[in-house]
Order: sequence, then structure tokens, then C-alpha cells
Amino acid sequence: MHGIALITGASRGIGAAIARQAVQAGYDIALNYARDTAAAEALAAELRGLGRRVLCVQADVADEGQVLRMFERIDAELGRLTALVNNAGIVVPGARLQDMGVERWQRVFGVNVIGSLLCAREAARRMSTRQGGAGGAIVNLSSRAAQLGSPGLYVDYAATKGAIDSLTVGLARELIEEGIRVNGVRPGIIETEIHADSGIAGPELAAAAAQLPIRRLGRADEVAAAVLWLLSEAASYTVGATLDVSGGR
Repeated sequence: MHGIALITGASRGIGAAIARQAVQAGYDIALNYARDTAAAEALAAELRGLGRRVLCVQADVADEGQVLRMFERIDAELGRLTALVNNAGIVVPGARLQDMGVERWQRVFGVNVIGSLLCAREAARRMSTRQGGAGGAIVNLSSRAAQLGSPGLYVDYAATKGAIDSLTVGLARELIEEGIRVNGVRPGIIETEIHADSGIAGPELAAAAAQLPIRRLGRADEVAAAVLWLLSEAASYTVGATLDVSGGR
């Protein structure tokens, strides 16, 4: 597998696992991150050691200007994109809807939905065979929360992931005739740092794991493997699908 892939939110967790597997699969990658420069640069150094080109690009995907500058850098320093993984996403502390404010919603929807739309738009402009591209693949990271709703915790986050599921289906049908396959991955409860952002502690995660049919949390590399399969030619007839990687949840 060869090509140029942008992975958003790639400095930690699932994004970092996707970056590692993408480089191992033969991609040169643009590794996007929002804030943690040290973590992103450390990962990039690790991955360059595997012999691929790795570009670190800081950008808040909710900001159109930053996204446009990110893609301009990728064009100039790596070349024309052939793969996009819309992984960047945030969660916020658990709350009931009645206790949430508009500022919270604007930020969560800004990163999780607008960010994915912006990156998909710019990637499609570069991949589309109608616009001189070679085609490619987009994988959107959703969540089982999209279908379960996360009541009493973060229904707003769940709603953003419901939007991602709809985007995956619609964009897949819109772009397939231009040589771009769009699919999604819907992780369950994965053992990453993101849970701390929502205020969920270790004992709560252990209790949640005990309720899963598989009786354990998922690993970031298990999600990454699904993403890399969807990017690959092995998934050449898979269009508009979203794979659950959720341990039976």
C-alpha cells in the first residue's frame, strides 16, 4: 500500500495507533494535532525511523483557515493526498442536557462535525478523478454513542457522531463515481486518554468493561486495524459502510 494519508487528531490514542499502522502499510503521512506539539513530534520521529515521510501539522480542524493552511502544507511538502482519516474529536465532562450550554455545543460540533466536513471537502478536491486526482479513500471515526445516545453523560457528543454516520453514507454515494471510497468505523469503549477528558475514572471504566459481552475494553490498535483495512484495496467494494469495533456493545 502506498500513498499520502492525513490523519487528524493523531498525537495520541486511536489517531497515533492509526498513524503507526499507516506508516507500516507504506503510507507517507501528515500527522495533524491540535495542541500537544511534544507528543506529535515524538511520534513523528518514531515513524520516520521506519523509513517513511512524516509531516507534523498543527491545526484546529474546527477553524477553516487553519484547515486550509494545513492542506496547503501537505500539498507543498508531501504531495497530493490519497487517504484521509477523520479521527480528530473531543468529548467534554459528562452532564445532562439541561445543564449544558451553547458554548459547549459549539465547540463539540465544531471539532467533531465541522472539522470532519472541512477536511473531507479539502481531501475530496484533491482526490477526485474529475479534478485531476487519482482517487482515494476517506474513513470517518464515529462512535457507538451515535446509536446508544449516551443519556445522562453526553448526548451532545452522541449527536455529533450521529452526524458523522450520516455524513459517511451521503458522502460515500456522492463521491464514489469520482474514485473516492468513504466508510466509517464506530469504536466502542477503547482504552485511551480521552476518557479523562470526560471525567470518567478508572473504576468506572472497569465497571463498564465488565458489562460488555467481550468483558474488556478495546485497544487503539484494534480500531486502527479496521481503519487500515477500509483504506486498503482489500476493501475495494466496501462503500458507505460503518464497522462496529465495540466488543459486542
